[in-house]
Amino acid sequence: MSVRTLRVGDRALLVELAGGAETEAFHAELLRRRAAGVLPGVREIVPAARTVLLDGVDDPGRLAAELPHWEFGPLHARVDAAVEVPVRYDGPDLAEVAALWGVSVEEAVRLHTATEFRVAFCGFAPGFGYLTGLDERYGVPRRATPRTAVPAGSVALAGPYTGVYPRSSPGGWQLIGTTDVVLWDTGREPAALLAPGTRVRFTAVDGPTTGAGYTAEDGPTAEGAYAAGDGR
Repeated sequence: MSVRTLRVGDRALLVELAGGAETEAFHAELLRRRAAGVLPGVREIVPAARTVLLDGVDDPGRLAAELPHWEFGPLHARVDAAVEVPVRYDGPDLAEVAALWGVSVEEAVRLHTATEFRVAFCGFAPGFGYLTGLDERYGVPRRATPRTAVPAGSVALAGPYTGVYPRSSPGGWQLIGTTDVVLWDTGREPAALLAPGTRVRFTAVDGPTTGAGYTAEDGPTAEGAYAAGDGR
């Protein structure tokens, strides 16, 4: 395994890996070892796109020396139940995404619902998970001009990822649908519905032909709009 470890303070390590697939596999191995009781002295594991932060490490030097010698295979499918997210595939960018994929809108929906996703990491906003699973040929670019406000519950694509906006915010992802599922609820334990490693499946449901919060001109309504942000 090709890794680079960087010390972060006195008791943390930032582990850099070659790519997203390697990072997901490494994160899964960390969780497996912790569950088996063979990863002592690591308080917190925080994955990102190509790094994993290990915090609260009792002996960072020893662990940094061991990590390059770990051996494990590619990511295996988990056996725990997948979180099902019902979606109205009514997003204003759905037809554009289908065209980028070279398929009909109906086939684009079928491809998305036939895929089993996995939360690679979380970020951007509380409850926002970056989901992988689509074949790399279905990656799509962010919008050239981000929307000033994307409604909560919007199901979106950008690059290799699928995500669901947990709250209204600026965003530049391609919007393909909407869901009423609550992604972040501080009155729930845990507050986040999606955590790194969680399996996710999207299911198509009937609903309105336009997503709540959009005008007929295919843009966000003025109510509750934010200033343009970082293009999420």
